[in-house]
Amino acid sequence: MYSLIIFDWDGTLINSAERIVTCMQIAMREVGLPVLEDRAIRQIIGLGLPEAFQQLYPGIDKREMERMRDYYAQHFIGQEIPASQLFPGVEQTLSGLQAQGYQLAVATGKSRKGLNRVFRESPWGEYFCASRCADETRSKPHPLMLYELLEETGIQVERALMVGDTEFDMEMAQLAGMDRVAVSYGVHDVARLQKYKPLLVIDQLADLHDWLLHQQAVKLSQ
Repeated sequence: MYSLIIFDWDGTLINSAERIVTCMQIAMREVGLPVLEDRAIRQIIGLGLPEAFQQLYPGIDKREMERMRDYYAQHFIGQEIPASQLFPGVEQTLSGLQAQGYQLAVATGKSRKGLNRVFRESPWGEYFCASRCADETRSKPHPLMLYELLEETGIQVERALMVGDTEFDMEMAQLAGMDRVAVSYGVHDVARLQKYKPLLVIDQLADLHDWLLHQQAVKLSQ
């Protein structure tokens, strides 16, 4: 039975894809780089910013990357674009899981500064006992952030579960030898997620709670 559930942030808990795409396109325009289509940008959501920029613009130089990062951050925290919200049912699901005794954590491509800002400005951070961000460890799909979360919480990998919406999340968990659940409502198509053999693909986060309750009942009956 699981003790620790690790969630991706953008696209899994937070409906932020449109905001990310818009801010990226504004930054591209201001830096003078070709402005890419929405679909291309959605494919890199979940990576750390340096890795995302390198994938979008192979060969991008350090100065352009720094300018892209600065413009992107400036617009992402600005007021001109509506703030991102939790997907429907997420807060109730997190509250229910916490009440049942699960430890909850976050593994995200966001920066530490960005995640801390969200936690300061909302009550959402109170659900999580630990978190790792791409700029303080290795970016997904490298499994280091999962290893670090396991070490911090003192939980063995077989008692942890990763939940995410991208192939970066699924590959990271697979490389760590961790069970994984994919969500279908995020940025990557289900076909891409299925390549990494998730235990389950869910259409809303509340389905995770129901599935865990079923797994617990099966275990207790054995």
